[in-house]
Amino acid sequence: MTGRISGLVGLALAAAVIAALGAPGVALAQEAMVGAPVPWGMGLQQSGGPIKDAISSFNTLVFWIIVAITIFVALLLAYVVWRFRAEANPTPSRTSHNTVLEIAWTVVPVLILVVIAIPSFRLIYYQDRTVDADLTINVQGRQWYWHYGYPENGNFTFDSYPVQTEDLAAGQMRNLEVDNPLVIPVGANVRVLSTGQDVIHSFFIPSLGVQRYSIPGRTLETWMRADRPGTFYGQCNQICGVNHWFMPIVVRAVPQAEFEAWVAQARTRFAQGLPPGPPAALAAATEAPASVTPINVAEVRR
Repeated sequence: MTGRISGLVGLALAAAVIAALGAPGVALAQEAMVGAPVPWGMGLQQSGGPIKDAISSFNTLVFWIIVAITIFVALLLAYVVWRFRAEANPTPSRTSHNTVLEIAWTVVPVLILVVIAIPSFRLIYYQDRTVDADLTINVQGRQWYWHYGYPENGNFTFDSYPVQTEDLAAGQMRNLEVDNPLVIPVGANVRVLSTGQDVIHSFFIPSLGVQRYSIPGRTLETWMRADRPGTFYGQCNQICGVNHWFMPIVVRAVPQAEFEAWVAQARTRFAQGLPPGPPAALAAATEAPASVTPINVAEVRR
C-alpha cells in the first residue's frame, strides 16, 4: 500500500514538472506583476517602476508628518481640556495676545510646508519628462476609448476598447480589460505624448505612477518605465461624459525581444487593416479553445 502511494505521489510530481516546463506562457503569467486594485486595499497600489517608487516614498513622508501633527494636536487638545477645565481654573485668563505663541504657530507650519514642498516639486519635475527616451508613444483620448500610436516603430496606430462583461475570459477583471493593450518593453524609458480628440480625458495608470490629461488642441508629455514584466491597469479618471467609466487602460510590459516581435507582427496586421495581436507569451497563456470564436470588440463596436 505504501509503495502504491509513493508511486502516485511520484507520478503527480512528475506531471506537475512536465506541465510547468510545457507551458512557459502560463509560468510567465504567474510570475509577472499585476498592477490593479485589490479587495480591501488600504494603501497605494504596488509599484511597477521608478516613478511609482518616488510617489510611494513621498506619500510615506507626508503620511508620517500628518501622523505627527495629529498626535501633537490631540495631546495638546487633551491637555487644554484637562488643564483649563472649570474646576481647576474657575477664573479664566483675559490674555488675548501672546507674541511668542503667535510667532511659533506661524513659523512651524511654514517650515512643515517647506519640508513637504521640496520633495513635492522634485517629484513633479521628475514625472514631467525623461531626458533619454527609448521609445515614444502617442496617446489620444476619445469618447470613449483610447487611440495609440508608435511613431518610431513604423508609425502604426490602433484603438483600444474595453472588453464587454459577457466576453470576459476566465481570470479577467470586469471593466478593466481591453481588446488591444498598450505594449512596452521592460526597462525602457517610454515617452508618452497625450492629447484629446473631443473633450478632456486623463491617462492614469496608478501602478506605474502615470497621470496626464489628454486635452484637445494640446500635446502634453510625461513618461513611464516598467522595471519588471507585468500587466498594469488604469482608467480615465477625468469625468469625460456618460461613458466615462468605459475607458480602461491596460499596459503590458514584456522583454525587449518579445516587444520587437510584437512590433513586427503589429506592422503586418496594421498593413492588413487589423489591430495588433497580443504579445506572444500572453497569447500562449490565454489561447482560446478551438470551439470558441475570438471576438474583436473594436470591430463589433464600429
